[in-house]
Amino acid sequence: MGVVGVSRVLTINPGSSSLQAHVITDDRVIDSMHVEQRPESDDAVRELEELMSRNEDIDAVGHRIVHGGPEVTAPLIASDAAIDSVREFASLAPLHVPASLALLDKLRARLAVPHVLCPDTAFHSGLPEVAATYALPKEWRERYGLRRYGFHGLSYGWAVSKAADELERPVDELSLLLAHLGGGSSVCAFREGRSVDTSMGFTPLEGLPMAKRSGSVDPGMLLWLLRENKLSLDELADGLHTGSGLLGLGGSPDTRDLVRAAAGGDVDADLALRVFAHRTSRELAAAATSLDRVDALVFTGEIGWDQPEVREAVLARLGVLSVTMRVLVVEPREELQLHRETVAALTE
Repeated sequence: MGVVGVSRVLTINPGSSSLQAHVITDDRVIDSMHVEQRPESDDAVRELEELMSRNEDIDAVGHRIVHGGPEVTAPLIASDAAIDSVREFASLAPLHVPASLALLDKLRARLAVPHVLCPDTAFHSGLPEVAATYALPKEWRERYGLRRYGFHGLSYGWAVSKAADELERPVDELSLLLAHLGGGSSVCAFREGRSVDTSMGFTPLEGLPMAKRSGSVDPGMLLWLLRENKLSLDELADGLHTGSGLLGLGGSPDTRDLVRAAAGGDVDADLALRVFAHRTSRELAAAATSLDRVDALVFTGEIGWDQPEVREAVLARLGVLSVTMRVLVVEPREELQLHRETVAALTE
């Protein structure tokens, strides 16, 4: 990195039920913490405090923000106005943004250094109009800002840079299909230096089935469940966000468990894996229509990186496209992308 005044960065990456933090200098992680608990939990905060106590010479903090809303469309310094803008749309990613903002408030009080907001949505801020627009009444779209935002931008940003290295081509000359498969999952079409289509939309609930989230389902079914009083609004929201996906299908949100169970004859686990592979390949095939060629298919995310059975099942379903392409597997390193974006925001 070598940027005077920004030599050591603390990156904060809250998940829906986890917290990771890394201290990075010169693109190298020198210390870290990771807990599988809510990021605002006492244990998570205690582990983070211990990390900071071991590294008192922090020059800046980069915060992953899942949803930047319509105003925060690029990494930027966390001013009160920028934070208020994100807070206004926090309900669009209820498992992530409220906890992230609570942690941001604590860290701004704890560390008197620049804090940078790094929205996952920024990567998709240049989506073409045809990909960003929902077929909803114009009045709704204009009044409520209803559009497709896309997510997993930090992961995609890192994966694209590694694909460019592997293919030995400039980023703005690449035409890629990308699949971020993990606790949250999505696909992306990338062309001429920008995201041109993606499977997640207004919220991180759209698109593929995920570890615990449903992904896209028939909105008419949801209306029926509410109108006929089958479920309350809270029951429906909780079920879609935390009781669906791989967990709802196969009894576990972890593909490693499902692969073992399916090998032992568990029909529910087998179905969960087949549905996941089917939906992933279907979304990738759809995203390919936004490209004029496919230089590579890039898998990333915890599942995409570390679950070959899932990758093989997805690839087996894409043969009908008769597309000859490279397949790349990129280890997810969101902390390094956070570091890059934080430094860039402070040195532009």
